[in-house]
Amino acid sequence: MVPYPSTLDVPHELVEHVSWLVYTRRRELHSPWRKLSCFKQALLTLAHLRKNETYAQVGAGFGVSVATAWRYVDETLEVLAAWAPGLHEALVGLGEGDFVIVDGTLIPTDRIKADEPYYSQKHKQHGMNVQVIAAPDGTPLWFSRATPGRTHDLTAARAHGIVQACLTRQILVLADRAYQGAGATVRTPYYHHREQPEHYQQFNRDHARLRAPGERAFAQLKSWRLLRRARCSTRRISTVVQAIHALLTCDYSG
Repeated sequence: MVPYPSTLDVPHELVEHVSWLVYTRRRELHSPWRKLSCFKQALLTLAHLRKNETYAQVGAGFGVSVATAWRYVDETLEVLAAWAPGLHEALVGLGEGDFVIVDGTLIPTDRIKADEPYYSQKHKQHGMNVQVIAAPDGTPLWFSRATPGRTHDLTAARAHGIVQACLTRQILVLADRAYQGAGATVRTPYYHHREQPEHYQQFNRDHARLRAPGERAFAQLKSWRLLRRARCSTRRISTVVQAIHALLTCDYSG
């Protein structure tokens, strides 16, 4: 491996914020000395997430072994994931009269066709299903843990407690046709709306307009290139998603 100068398209303040979290963890573990400083450990992890470089690549760039790079990334991900909001925490402040957007996406993985539970017929590839609750402007409020790619969106939403949580708070949910039959406060488009009266067609147009910003949540998530083609264990994808959510929502301005 030959290291070379490069840049990372994240704010310097974000790196400092993550480095402070790493510093706090080191103090808890009574492990102040490491080969890399807290700042460089944070930078290494963010480079791995943002650019989807392998441990060998980021290790060479920071002058550490593959095993050390893996340990640094694993530790930092655990620290960040702990700051991701839970479902009920994400819905605090919302109630009757408010609405959210619920949708699902596939995090592609390197898997062979024999791994049936991870193969999504909808997307025609292997991956992990992740659900999102987004605000009307597309701001991600909550990401679910990752489940095998063949999991249907409605099944996943029920399993994660999204439908029940929104019903309890009387929050209106806008979702696509994959959530048809969810009932409760979930609203989905009409099928065959072009064959229906005009008010059905108008409902679908309004529904699509209000739900469209939800795509921004997944665009923000997948701006971290690791989630465009995950090479890690499927068991770690949930931690990665939660860690990135913490990065998207953390307040590092102060």
